[in-house]
Amino acid sequence: MNFKKIAILLLITYSMFFPITTTFAENISEEVKVAIIIDDFGGNVKGVKDFFDSEIPITVAIMPFLDQSKLQAELAHDLGLEVMIHLPLQPKKGKASWLGPKPITKDLSLEEVKNRVVEAIESVPHAKGINNHMGSLIVEDENIMRIIMETAKEHHLYFIDSGTNPKSVIPQLAEELGVPWARRDIFLDDTRSSSGHVYKQMQKLIKVAEKNGQAIGIGHVGIKGDATVKGVKEAIKNVSDNIKIVPASHLLKTKIEKKPDYFWQE
Repeated sequence: MNFKKIAILLLITYSMFFPITTTFAENISEEVKVAIIIDDFGGNVKGVKDFFDSEIPITVAIMPFLDQSKLQAELAHDLGLEVMIHLPLQPKKGKASWLGPKPITKDLSLEEVKNRVVEAIESVPHAKGINNHMGSLIVEDENIMRIIMETAKEHHLYFIDSGTNPKSVIPQLAEELGVPWARRDIFLDDTRSSSGHVYKQMQKLIKVAEKNGQAIGIGHVGIKGDATVKGVKEAIKNVSDNIKIVPASHLLKTKIEKKPDYFWQE
């Protein structure tokens, strides 16, 4: 018997005891989920129209109390996009004007905090969740964040920690109160970003997702909104077939009562 025949027999014998549909083979084609949250909707700024026209299944994070907050929430919903409230929280540094109207600040009473969060929820129709706009000061204040998280729970909203402060109490409060939550993995842009930078950040996001099975990226409309749209578009063109762009509600660490496939559409 020659070497070729021996090799064939060995292969047949091996396949009988070790089928080729091993865990490794299954993992190669396993679906990887990525959520792309785009912050700062609500105004007439760069990137808003382009994202709405792009057919990219982003999660639309809308600043409350702006001229077009309700209009853009309705439009996003009509396009089948998930809507969330981009709640402005006081940072440790930065201009007050960056926060927008009616932010959550340290000088508010806890009752005022609750009332303001409820107002924000009412100003953004169809919202399924909340993430923080800035907020490096507030997210480490347990008393204020407890009120915010309790209010989110009362309105059946999830919470995404935007990751502006490593000392954030959002994860621990979310777990304690049973609020569905997750944390941002990668920021896709900044105020000086080029589309090339956004493309590279998207590649980093995909690598995190491939490693962990899922990942959340946050980008922005606004000053460099057009660059963000372009960079995200180009990156999505080149992703493998097993990468699926999903709403943020599909990547929560705490299970939600409704099925994810329907949660964000209802």
